Amino acid sequence: MLTPGRGESPHMKLDLRKLAIADKKSALIGGIIAAALLVAAYAGLAWYLADTDESTGARAASEGDGPHAKAPSKPSSASGQSLELSPQEFAKFKVEPVQEHDFKIQREAVGNIDFNQEMSVQVFTPFPGRIISLFAKAGDDVQKGAILFTIDSPDLLDAESKLISTSGSLNVTTRALDRAKQLYEVQGTSQKDLDQAAADQQTAEGALRAARDALRIFGKTDAEMDRVVSERKVDSVLAVHSPISGRITARNAAPGLFVQPGNAPAPYTVSDISSVWMLASVPETDFPFLQLGEEVAVDVKAYPGRLFRGTIVNIGASVDLNTRRVLVRSEIRDPKHELRPGMFATFLIRTNKTTRSPAVPFAGVVREGDGSMTVWVATEGTRLVRRTVKVGLQQEGLDQIVEGLTPGERVATDGALFLSNALTAASR
Repeated sequence: MLTPGRGESPHMKLDLRKLAIADKKSALIGGIIAAALLVAAYAGLAWYLADTDESTGARAASEGDGPHAKAPSKPSSASGQSLELSPQEFAKFKVEPVQEHDFKIQREAVGNIDFNQEMSVQVFTPFPGRIISLFAKAGDDVQKGAILFTIDSPDLLDAESKLISTSGSLNVTTRALDRAKQLYEVQGTSQKDLDQAAADQQTAEGALRAARDALRIFGKTDAEMDRVVSERKVDSVLAVHSPISGRITARNAAPGLFVQPGNAPAPYTVSDISSVWMLASVPETDFPFLQLGEEVAVDVKAYPGRLFRGTIVNIGASVDLNTRRVLVRSEIRDPKHELRPGMFATFLIRTNKTTRSPAVPFAGVVREGDGSMTVWVATEGTRLVRRTVKVGLQQEGLDQIVEGLTPGERVATDGALFLSNALTAASR
């Protein structure tokens, strides 16, 4: 039976003993978890190294390898940053010499999408009048020649009335000329009267031609003008048509609104949306890399992972004094009409200049937990050493190695992540 010391109660002794037991259990559980993580890391690397070829498995059995023959070797304790593999394990990794690659120098710029203003038309009425009806709304796609709206035009009424009157005058003068010719043949009139009748008839013909030309400005066809003359009926309704095929990008029209030619805002705006503009502010330090006609790739946040292609069509003539940037306009091809004005976008400008640097495939570079980038370099024998490098551009499946590697060194170009995981677990 335990005897409590002076100043100690039996309950205090029991609590201390429970705490000691709990600490031992926690230490045991922690050891089990650490061992499990180590086993998992080795299992992952072993899975990567596993050979699915049955003939290879038979060959390993004939050589006397046990069921754990493909398990990775333990990390070398000499450096703490290397792994010593068996020849069979080493053969499973793709180890290649570092090659040099020409990386294109690129510049990024932020901007937004806008309509191609060179392919946008503000549609005004050719004559003043009040709007009667509207046939399109904002966002509609229209074809060239489609009716957008109609107006009640007093000018059209006057022009049609003049056509009717000039047509009547021509008929009168023509009949008068015919009578004058008949009378002149029987000496019933003088040469002066005949000449005057011919002049009146020619004046009437000219007035009729002018009246028909005036109606053509209103968009009337010859058949419509002939019908006005034959029916002696005028119509003051003037239809305004779309001058191009495209999308209605703005509508400021309403029934009853009085409109005039060139009076802003235009009742309608029609834009050809087969291409759009990308407006970006480029730092003046990147100005030497800009060239008209240079191809750009546009990344729009609304479509992640996709790139739209275009070309630079305009470079600003001056630098903004406050931002020290140049406005660059690119024309972006959008055949499916997916881009919308106001969308936030980033475009990538690829210059004609290149830089030649060591390159490693993406699978050969590992981003570690602290943010550093590492590769596995093959040294003597079957040893792989982890080395920290500095990565630059990423193009065509390759990472540009700015610092840490030289051409000709042999690196693991595939499976580097498994090696890093195994080394990290083993070091715990």
